[in-house]
Amino acid sequence: MPASNNSASNDAPNAPAATPARRKPPRFLLPVGVALAVAALAALGYWWVVGRFIQSTDDAYLKADSVTVAPKVSGYVTDVYVGDNATVKAGDPLVRLDGRQYQAALDQAQATVDARKADIARAQAGILQQQAAIEQARAQLRVAQVSARHAEDEVRRYGPLEKTGAESGDQLSVLLSNRDQAQATVAADQAALDQAQARVADLDAQVAQAKAQLEAAQASAKQAQLDLQDTLVRSTLGGRVGDRTVRVGQYVQPGTRLMTVVPVDSIYLTANFKETQVGRMRAGQPAEVHVDALPDTDLHGVVDSFAPGTGSEFALLPPENATGNFTKIVQRVPVRIRIDADEPTRKRLVPGLSVTVDVDTRKEGGATSDDRHG
Repeated sequence: MPASNNSASNDAPNAPAATPARRKPPRFLLPVGVALAVAALAALGYWWVVGRFIQSTDDAYLKADSVTVAPKVSGYVTDVYVGDNATVKAGDPLVRLDGRQYQAALDQAQATVDARKADIARAQAGILQQQAAIEQARAQLRVAQVSARHAEDEVRRYGPLEKTGAESGDQLSVLLSNRDQAQATVAADQAALDQAQARVADLDAQVAQAKAQLEAAQASAKQAQLDLQDTLVRSTLGGRVGDRTVRVGQYVQPGTRLMTVVPVDSIYLTANFKETQVGRMRAGQPAEVHVDALPDTDLHGVVDSFAPGTGSEFALLPPENATGNFTKIVQRVPVRIRIDADEPTRKRLVPGLSVTVDVDTRKEGGATSDDRHG
């Protein structure tokens, strides 16, 4: 027995060790892996069907075709009718300038117009008077012609009598003198008639000159009237007042910036897409607009038009790539997008706000803005 015990104890170290059992993975990992795989496939499918056609950029800002309000004439500001951020309509008065000097210029121009009209009336009256003088000269010429013919007849009748001695030579001399005087009177009256007729042409020229001066005076009066009207500066479009710098008592000159009117109802979006993004873009394609100032509001838009060049082409100092070392830089093309929003939302949109825009290029789009305006 002891021997067998020793043998058993000697063989025990050589016996194989028991294999530890492997831990099975948790059961929840399998559905998680399946879910991740499905999500990845769904994301890949979405990208293939939709995502690869969506072009996005955050280099986009709201804009509006604002109008800078400036006077056409100089003068001191007497009234300012609008305040900061006020809403105005087209034609509303904004600023009034002191118009006394322009009123005086208008009165003077109107007086000149009246004077020119008086000159025309006087010249026309002179024509009528001259026509009467012409008729008088013609009557005198006819009388002189009758007298000249009578004197000629007397000479013709007394001439043979003087040759026969029936009449004295003195009588014939008197008759010859009367004839010569009558003929001279005819010539003088004819010259007076010609002069009177020529005077009519001179008066006609005076009328034409007076009419030309009247037109010039009327043009001056019209300019003075426009200057007087321009002392009241009106808004040329509806919108909101911004950047108001004008104050009562300020002296302004033509072109002085008084304020800016922003047409907030006509705000649009300019998105600067990379040149590698605009290849499939077309006017009329839909766009999703996300305004940073309105995080809970998603807006819709439509691609309206494309700029005729990249932004660098219209820069103040355009690049000159033909000199020095060249490093290629991806250019950006400004794309104008028309925003579709309701009235309450539009009131919250102002130019300059940052925007993120997504354009769906799967659709071919519609007409461009040029086609619509054409």
